Order: sequence, then structure tokens, then C-alpha cells
Amino acid sequence: MENQFIFQYSWDILPKKWVHKMKRSEHGNRFYTNTDYLFPLLCFLKWHTYTRVQVLIDICGVDYPSRNRRFEVVYNLLSTRYNSRIRVQTSADEVTRISSVVSLFPSAGWWEREGLGYVWSFFHQSSGFTPYINRLWFRGASITKRLSS
Repeated sequence: MENQFIFQYSWDILPKKWVHKMKRSEHGNRFYTNTDYLFPLLCFLKWHTYTRVQVLIDICGVDYPSRNRRFEVVYNLLSTRYNSRIRVQTSADEVTRISSVVSLFPSAGWWEREGLGYVWSFFHQSSGFTPYINRLWFRGASITKRLSS
């Protein structure tokens, strides 16, 4: 099944409040969503017949301090059945929490805890999460300190 079909089908069937923008490229499809609809969108992409995303490749994050919703979080997904890549992108501010997706993709636990939790601790419902205090929060501190839960 072609990326174009998956793109058009997803755009037609998904609730518009879940996806406010989509982009298609030769490398895959990109879905832009609000943090409130991230988990339902990922459930759809994992379980729907025409998407069947089985693999969470990684979760990336970028901090844009000049924006109101300064944190961009990108979920890179792979459908091995249809040989297609899908990126789901959302943004959050300092107080917005992002739902953990460990129940859908067990590998997300590491990315949420170690990869992104290192700088931002805004994932909730994540099991075994130990927050970090990093050097950005304490001026003059040269090492990252781990807090006990």
C-alpha cells in the first residue's frame, strides 16, 4: 500500500480535532496533533487495518524557548506491514503534560524516562519514572543529579 493512500485515507477518516495538519513527503507522512489527542491518534495508527504501525523508532524533542508552546515532541513510527514511516508531532508548554505511550509501545519507556525526561519531566502515567535535575535548572552545577522517587 502506498504512502499516498495511507495519507489520504487517514486524513479522510480521522476526526479533525485529532489532527490539525498533515504533511506528506517521499520519506513518510507527518501528523500534527494536540497533546490531548496524542494517545488516541497513536492507538488508531497502531490498530487500524490501513496503518498498522508496529514499531516506535524513537521519540525526539526540541526546545524552542521563544515560543509559547516551546517543546516540540516527535514520535517516529514504522509500519512494517506497509513499509511506511509516520511522524506524529505535538507541542507543549512548561505545564502541559504528555501522556505516556508505554502501554502501546513498550520501548517508549526508555525514551520518555532517559531520553526526554533528562531535560523535561512532563510525561505522566509513565511507570518507573525518576525525575532528573539537570544543569540547566541550577547555575554552576556541572553534573546531572538523579532524584529518588
